[in-house]
Amino acid sequence: MPSSKPTTGTSGKRAAKRAAVDWRELERRLATARHAIEHGWATSPDESRRILQSRAQHLAQEAEPDARADEYIEMVEFDLAYERYAIDSRYVREVCPLENLTPLPCTPKFVLGIINLHGEILSVIDIKIFFELPAPGLTDLNKVIVLQAGNMIFGVLADSVVGVRQVPAADIQRSLPTLTKIRAAYLLGLTSARTVIIDAEKLLSDANIVVNEQVYE
Repeated sequence: MPSSKPTTGTSGKRAAKRAAVDWRELERRLATARHAIEHGWATSPDESRRILQSRAQHLAQEAEPDARADEYIEMVEFDLAYERYAIDSRYVREVCPLENLTPLPCTPKFVLGIINLHGEILSVIDIKIFFELPAPGLTDLNKVIVLQAGNMIFGVLADSVVGVRQVPAADIQRSLPTLTKIRAAYLLGLTSARTVIIDAEKLLSDANIVVNEQVYE
């Protein structure tokens, strides 16, 4: 009988020890689960930037139609080979009559000649030839639209100048699949009124417009 008491006491101690180990293990597992939950919902700095950029792009796309709806571009409209054209007024320095035109030899065919404007010698470009359009010939209605961007300046011939008009930016159709390659390369788009908008900046920066000391046949 006495021998049974130590056995019972030893079993109780072992049970208590097992219970203590189980509690520590449970706490460890809870701490691991808590850490996983907290870090599972947290995002890295790169991921946060990606989410913010995506949201910003989405908001910009939603706001863009409203911004374009309120945007207007001031255009100088003119007639050219029985069609209506326009140029952004930012590139138009002035409009003057075609007077005292002096032809230049050894220049490309689209260079009509030079004029003296306020003591400044300017070349005049016939963009009907440059755009490969039918040329009705010179008339008393011909005007010169003087274009300028930086140091580049020249005049383009117009059959007549219609005036200045505000064109809604949202009204401009960018795709012009029916135009020839040479025309499409220098055009910004077409309005709902069928006015063709010329890319004045590209025209002024084109090296082909510059008159070099080269003989053209």
